[in-house]
Amino acid sequence: MKICEMFASIQGESSYAGLPCVFIRMAGCNLRCSYCDTTYAYDEGTELSEDEILKKIRSFGINLVEITGGEPLLQRETSHLVKQLINEKYKVLIETNGSVSIKKIDKKAVVILDVKTPGSKMSEKMDFSNFNHLKPADEVKFVITSRKDYEWANEITKKNDLISKCHVLYSPAIGYIEPEKLANWIIEDKISARLNLQIHKYIYGSDKRGV
Repeated sequence: MKICEMFASIQGESSYAGLPCVFIRMAGCNLRCSYCDTTYAYDEGTELSEDEILKKIRSFGINLVEITGGEPLLQRETSHLVKQLINEKYKVLIETNGSVSIKKIDKKAVVILDVKTPGSKMSEKMDFSNFNHLKPADEVKFVITSRKDYEWANEITKKNDLISKCHVLYSPAIGYIEPEKLANWIIEDKISARLNLQIHKYIYGSDKRGV
């Protein structure tokens, strides 16, 4: 597998925010989102065997593991890695960009489905059939750049009854919209979504890698 980076940090997003977590960032992505903060993962990476990856993960001594990217599901070996981690009793999160099917991901893993809003310039690439494979433990994330994105996310959430299917997260895109504004919209409209801040950026800064 081509791995961009592996590191231990505080989980900065999702319902697991604040917990120590090992991150495996896979190299390669099929999308080019306008607000992407990991463009270095498009091409940068080192080929590692599954055994090498597992050995590195074990060395951290942390039970929570997130596989992210880039887009991790572009590499066919990812599904097997997820199974191996689950077999070793790790709690596995896999964050995917919503354009690739999640159907074959081990059901014991938590899928974080990052649905691309119009502001990303990639919303037409989404595979909305993924909503049919969501479990109650899974999470759907919308990165919001504007009021238009917010209303689009509300429409998609309502149309697909996402609130009853899984956890729904609304994230303000840094540099596009202030968290306070998004928080107020959620409160005013009584949306049962979690405001999802990237707390690792508040802790370590917005440009630091490996956190």
